Amino acid sequence: MNVLINPSILSADFNNLQSDLSLLEQSGIKSIHIDVMDGNFVPNITFGSEQIKQLRRITKMKFDVHLMVHEPIRFIKDFVDAGADSITVHCEACKHIYRTLEEIKKYVNAGVALNPATPLSNIEYLTNIADKILIMTVNPGFGGQKYIDCMESKIVQLNNLIKEKSSSAIIQVDGGINENNIQRLIGLGVKDIVMGSAVFKNRNILDNLKKFKIYI
Repeated sequence: MNVLINPSILSADFNNLQSDLSLLEQSGIKSIHIDVMDGNFVPNITFGSEQIKQLRRITKMKFDVHLMVHEPIRFIKDFVDAGADSITVHCEACKHIYRTLEEIKKYVNAGVALNPATPLSNIEYLTNIADKILIMTVNPGFGGQKYIDCMESKIVQLNNLIKEKSSSAIIQVDGGINENNIQRLIGLGVKDIVMGSAVFKNRNILDNLKKFKIYI
């Protein structure tokens, strides 16, 4: 599998969102990352399923939906019906994470996310049900945060765990990714890179993506 760049539209210009999405499509981007926050699990509020349904009308790119909400199992079908192509939930937000992933997989690809402080041991038993495992390289809730370097050791451990379990899960990373760390992350086995501020910086979307694509 080639490495996927997944632009996070949380960093897009919402006054010119359709234009930004068109530029992403023009650059060859196949998927966008959509952060759903409830103001409870994380200290911010963003999109709901209705907003995603509206986005679905203006782009054919795949929707990688990241639910940062408590007990997301309540909302899975809503986001599937809105147009999600994959849904990632936090192990910290679910009473029954395995059941939640099973519910997602009835409809779309399922991912499990870990906050920086969460040990890999919490999700070791999920490696053969999750399609992707998201390592947060910032504390979730806001875009534009500084990358936490020590998460790279967790990525190495996860890559080894996936191999040990003969899992087909891919590693996704999210938070503070830029030209200073993207190549290193790819070398550690990351296959899906969420990028927000670095892609939409100064609204030079095409130039920014061109710079990052040389690494993949």
